[in-house]
Amino acid sequence: MKRIIKFRHLLALLLIALCAFLLLFPTKVEPVTWNPPPAPSLTSGVYADNQRLKGVERVGPANIEGPEALLLEGDTLITGLHDGRLIRSSIDGKQTKVLADTGGRPLGLARHPNGLLVIADGVKGLLSLDAQGQLIPLTTTAGGVPFGFTDDVAIDTEGHFAYFSDASSRWGYGKDGEAIIEHGGDGRLLRYDFQTGKTSVLLDKLEFANGVTLGPDDSFVLVNETGAYRISRYWLTGPKAGTHDLFIDNLPGLPDNLSFNGHDRYWVALYAPRNALLDRTASHPFVRKMIARAMTVLPKPVEKRAFSLGLDLDGKVIANLQDASSGNYSPITTVREYGDWLYFGSLKAMNMARLPLATALQK
Repeated sequence: MKRIIKFRHLLALLLIALCAFLLLFPTKVEPVTWNPPPAPSLTSGVYADNQRLKGVERVGPANIEGPEALLLEGDTLITGLHDGRLIRSSIDGKQTKVLADTGGRPLGLARHPNGLLVIADGVKGLLSLDAQGQLIPLTTTAGGVPFGFTDDVAIDTEGHFAYFSDASSRWGYGKDGEAIIEHGGDGRLLRYDFQTGKTSVLLDKLEFANGVTLGPDDSFVLVNETGAYRISRYWLTGPKAGTHDLFIDNLPGLPDNLSFNGHDRYWVALYAPRNALLDRTASHPFVRKMIARAMTVLPKPVEKRAFSLGLDLDGKVIANLQDASSGNYSPITTVREYGDWLYFGSLKAMNMARLPLATALQK
């Protein structure tokens, strides 16, 4: 009996300690109320579960941590790693060369027409790498606000501008969960002018601005808003120039990077499906603050599912690629179409991957 009483007292103390932690533990997260639309079904309809990504082929070197962004040039892949290195490797991974070490976290890559490799680094800002292997800082601030989380970059055909994202001016790299739970709208779409060296803000108040890509004829630029499950469009030319609208809304997951094949397709990497708990508590900031506290000691509530989408020029879904089976290649954070292949990069995986384009597009 005494043991039972002692156990109950211990259990009560643990429950009190847990409640105190969830209610009082210091956190900088200040959630903002919002009302997401009901999540689309993953059991039927355009986003129905499938195993189209089950047959991806691992490419490049093995045991590299977090090959996030990637470029295919000739028969070699360029990617940025968790430890700050930029590497070039053969498709089979047998030949690998370190191009540079940013000392930060390279997340987005784009090739300038003059040959410079432009890097969106989550820690260091917008950088470039010249042919001699020298890293050149381009910009770290816009509108008097320093970048908190430089994420992705795209360059126009003429090489005049780099369009890039600052995912969160408040939360730095590695604090994506806090930024998304807070939903504070501190992401920005930015433009760097290579001729003047000036950086301007095209859009602000974005919900974790992530992947960036240009549209046909550089007429508009798209930016993923991870925290709002949507892709926003900013018009660069024509009668709508300087305005913005939604390209696609209410996605079934967290959109990460974004790419355009230059002709008729966009590819969206979805980090993971939407989390029902986060959606249900979106209008309850007090509860989400407790979730933020819990995340300091518990794993983030993220489903391990490989997920990416193909979109046409009007934002209509034309490809739904998934794999929720054990050992899948996830999280997918970059998708790029090159020739007959679709290539994948990941913030956390230990290699890159690819899938035949014909398989990705089959009905």
